[in-house]
Amino acid sequence: MSKPVQRFGAMVGVKPEKLARYRELHAFPWPEVTALISASNIRNYSIHLGHGLDGRPYLYSYMEYAGSDFQGDMARMIADPVMQRWWRECVPCLEILPGLSAGEVWSPLEELFHLD
Repeated sequence: MSKPVQRFGAMVGVKPEKLARYRELHAFPWPEVTALISASNIRNYSIHLGHGLDGRPYLYSYMEYAGSDFQGDMARMIADPVMQRWWRECVPCLEILPGLSAGEVWSPLEELFHLD
């Protein structure tokens, strides 16, 4: 019996002066990165740009996890040298929201409603 798909949403600020760079990176993501994401059992992954009440840009992500070992798959992805290089390009573009633990970048969102 397979586990149901798990859905995750998250948000992070993006530095206005780095938004063009972040767009550029995601317009042409590295094939090794997209392959690694897929190999980590992540499906239906998207990142959306919006603006908060403060007028600043924020990124909102959504993904579905279809595997059976979320912690293990995420640990392998985090440890991968290609993913670490990718994040060294992306993370300087971001504005980390308060309240996260050291090393966390994206702030989790609570799912309040879902309709298939």
